[in-house]
Amino acid sequence: MSATAVDSSYLNQLGEARYDWTVAEVRALFALPFADLMHHAQRVHRQHFNPNEVQVSTLLSIKTGACPEDCAYCPQSVRYDTGLEREELMEVERVIDSARLAKSKGATRFCMGAAYRSPKAKQLAAISEMVRGVRALGMETCATLGMLTPEQAHELKDAGLDYYNHNLDSSESFYGKVITTRTYQDRLDTLQAVRDAGINVCCGGILGMGESELDRAQLLHTLATLPKHPESVPTNQLVQVAGTPLNGVAPLDPFEFVRTIAVARLLMPHSHVRLSAGRTEMSDEMQALCFLAGANSIFYGEKLLTTENPEADHDQQLFARLGITPEAPSLCAELSDHEHHQHATDVEHVAHHV
Repeated sequence: MSATAVDSSYLNQLGEARYDWTVAEVRALFALPFADLMHHAQRVHRQHFNPNEVQVSTLLSIKTGACPEDCAYCPQSVRYDTGLEREELMEVERVIDSARLAKSKGATRFCMGAAYRSPKAKQLAAISEMVRGVRALGMETCATLGMLTPEQAHELKDAGLDYYNHNLDSSESFYGKVITTRTYQDRLDTLQAVRDAGINVCCGGILGMGESELDRAQLLHTLATLPKHPESVPTNQLVQVAGTPLNGVAPLDPFEFVRTIAVARLLMPHSHVRLSAGRTEMSDEMQALCFLAGANSIFYGEKLLTTENPEADHDQQLFARLGITPEAPSLCAELSDHEHHQHATDVEHVAHHV
């Protein structure tokens, strides 16, 4: 399907969820003139979201470094010398204090990331208590811990986890050039385990790793043809770190990044599309274009795991300039006074014994 085959009647039908996209259709959207693509992305975005609201999340690295995987972009891999200081799993109380601070600065979702290939039973038990404690603050919860078994996914669900992040990173055809220690199917299997457990899926990829436009189209095609679209689609711009194999790769044209945001919005109209890593290298104007293209979620705070992120004050200033307000949390159930007290008691107990 070529760009000329995308007629106005086809474009005007965009806006409802579909799961039968073809790669040719996705590539045709990428090939639209930039103004036309932005117009349709903004139109679809307004059908399903308030265009002046952005969901705000904070990401904390609760266990840093010493990961056995060989992801070529990642400074946390034990295989690369990046000067990263390794840190063991944080204490539950410290994590909850960090969540409390994030909430005070406007975050509505708190994400916990640990550099594991797959968590062990004792580690998962501690993280489950972190989830309970963060949820007791009235925040949505998210975790990214590597691969999960169905049993582990159910344990996190029982703890109250709202979202699980597990990115596909790129297209299946490009994936092997970046990662060899786990397969694409491994990632899909974890997504299925998470979905089967009733946890919302946060899944996206990384742009600017040297992939082609076809790879970006294939990544979005895979996401848009899952049995259910991810509720959150993090879109990362590669952060180059000295010592990793991808350090020095040619940067992606900013307009190609914005195009990818817009196509994601058209393919997955009900999903939150998140600007994730790489925002420190984006100008305010580029970020504004991303919001116009349908991005409606960001990570908020000075760090994304181990890489820099714009400071909260700068984001607040940008929001004010654009007339954007933070979106209210939607998933975390209201807790009764008794439940709040019980959660707080449980958290205090665990924080002193884990």
